[in-house]
Amino acid sequence: MKIGVLLPAFNEEKNIQIVIREVKKYIPDSKIVVVDDGSTDMTNELAKQTGVMVLRHEVNRGKGNTLNTGFKYFLKKQPEIDVVIIADADRQYPIDEIVKILEPLKKEEADFVMGYRNWRKVPYANAMGNFIWRILFNFFFKTNLKDTNCGYIGLTRETIKKIGKVYGGYIIENAMLRDALKNGIRIKQVPVIVKYKKGNMSNLSHFSRMFFGILYFIIVEGINYRLGKI
Repeated sequence: MKIGVLLPAFNEEKNIQIVIREVKKYIPDSKIVVVDDGSTDMTNELAKQTGVMVLRHEVNRGKGNTLNTGFKYFLKKQPEIDVVIIADADRQYPIDEIVKILEPLKKEEADFVMGYRNWRKVPYANAMGNFIWRILFNFFFKTNLKDTNCGYIGLTRETIKKIGKVYGGYIIENAMLRDALKNGIRIKQVPVIVKYKKGNMSNLSHFSRMFFGILYFIIVEGINYRLGKI
């Protein structure tokens, strides 16, 4: 199995070389692609120093467009790649957890693998928000998922093709799950560690926009799913 690792990055000069080095350690034969989303620091230059493929947006376009750029590259330029793992460049999710994401894909038990977090180790506000999103998503989409907003994801090449364009904003993970369900893609979840940094909590205004934005998406798309409109 040929593995691609997609690293979306924005102003990660402190982490990017560490993350790339760790990917090379745990998945030594993988094809690493960094998509620099218009960073204003040294992220782009430092990533290039490692010898991996670096794609760059001249301006910040958001994570959704960053994933689309990476997926397009793998589909068009790397035909030998069988699966792609999305791993954040900020080291919030330890890179050694990538082997857990890969396992069900290697065993052909799933075509879409998403991590799930231990909610006892997640800040209260984040855990409560995710609890509400998860309950509603499972209700509307008739699933039993343990986490619907984890960014640690692995997909087969065919899954990327079926899902198509990734939607941006706060709804990325929910939209990807929706499209996977719509296309009958096999989904599996595995436990992953997440490390929240001190002071990582968004301000109230930002958190409110995120909370209600995701909530709106789940309800509207969930109703459409139940009605067979998607």
